[in-house]
Amino acid sequence: MDVNFTKKQEEFRSEVREFLTSVIPIKLADKIEHNKPLSKEDMQNWHNILNKKGWLASSWPQKYDGTGWGVVEQFIFEDELAAANAPRIVPFGLRMLAPVLMKFGTKDQCDYWLPRILNGSDWWCQGYSEPGAGSDLASLKTSAIKDGDHYIVNGQKTWTTLAQHANMIFNLVRTSNEGKPQQGISFLMIDMSSPGIEVRPIKTIDGGHEINEVWFTNVRVPIENLVGEENKGWTYAKYLLSHERNNIATVGISKKKLQKLKDIAKIEKRNGRPLIKDPLFAARLAKLEVNLLNMETTNLRVLSEAEKGGEPGAESSMLKIIGSEICQELDHLQRRAAGRYGRIFRPEALEDGFNGEEIGPFFAHTASSTYFNNRKVSIYGGSNEIQKNIITKMIVRL
Repeated sequence: MDVNFTKKQEEFRSEVREFLTSVIPIKLADKIEHNKPLSKEDMQNWHNILNKKGWLASSWPQKYDGTGWGVVEQFIFEDELAAANAPRIVPFGLRMLAPVLMKFGTKDQCDYWLPRILNGSDWWCQGYSEPGAGSDLASLKTSAIKDGDHYIVNGQKTWTTLAQHANMIFNLVRTSNEGKPQQGISFLMIDMSSPGIEVRPIKTIDGGHEINEVWFTNVRVPIENLVGEENKGWTYAKYLLSHERNNIATVGISKKKLQKLKDIAKIEKRNGRPLIKDPLFAARLAKLEVNLLNMETTNLRVLSEAEKGGEPGAESSMLKIIGSEICQELDHLQRRAAGRYGRIFRPEALEDGFNGEEIGPFFAHTASSTYFNNRKVSIYGGSNEIQKNIITKMIVRL
């Protein structure tokens, strides 16, 4: 179901495929294949492998030691990462903060922070959502009050992904209460080892630990850690979110999951014949494949516009909505394919060293945990309901 690529682009795909096949650790690929959680060491090791090749910063320009690839090459790279059961690149530093620094940061900030993102000196997390400011992000209350050559930060962030591993966090903070809520927000980079920061784990519905609360109590942050202008952080936040929503589409991962689901449906049986021959299941599978192909084409179009200098618009929100719906439908159909065994929820089966008895089909013990975990994808990055409002405002002008 690939779109048409040129001969040169297909040669590039072959190069990427050959490299990935030769370097992905077998144990790491097995974890991805069976939806097992990755350790910080797993993720760092994979980053180091890609960085050694010069392919970690696949979306960065060459002047910042990126690949300088065009959008089609980046798309192919992501496609092949998923097909090879390679881990996703952790996006916070590489694909969220870095574009903001390149566009709005100072030369000194780029010269200092970008190399540290590449070589793994810094592990970043994202401080956006708060208990009273999720999709309504402009309602955030975490404050930053200037005190000489520092800001004093107080407040709370929540749903902070992988904060337990991070040594740095980029934060939206309130530096003014005048005017509209959006006008008093600033973008601040904060060292997680600073006195006054506390990270508290949040257990997800599948029993995992990937999100956290982060508390700030009189945390001192140097003024030079401000990105761009004070009170202009809303502009930078929207720019970052447009990149995040493009990444949420995860076309390559969904294509890989779709192929796996087809393979499962050829093996599992209903009423004595393969599940893929069941009219209802086959119809849902076909609809899913059509939607995924449409999303792939739209994603390439958005990336092409970005390469020409345009900024992602309403299409980013569209990709976020459709991408999350496809992801959740894939999980739902996998549980249906497992039949009654899809009800089984054994998170311990995902841990290293598990040697318990297999119950039901080979994929059944991960079907429920994956389904539960991915209920989040229609919420993070701005809930799908909020994305529909954004689309309406940007296209219909209401």
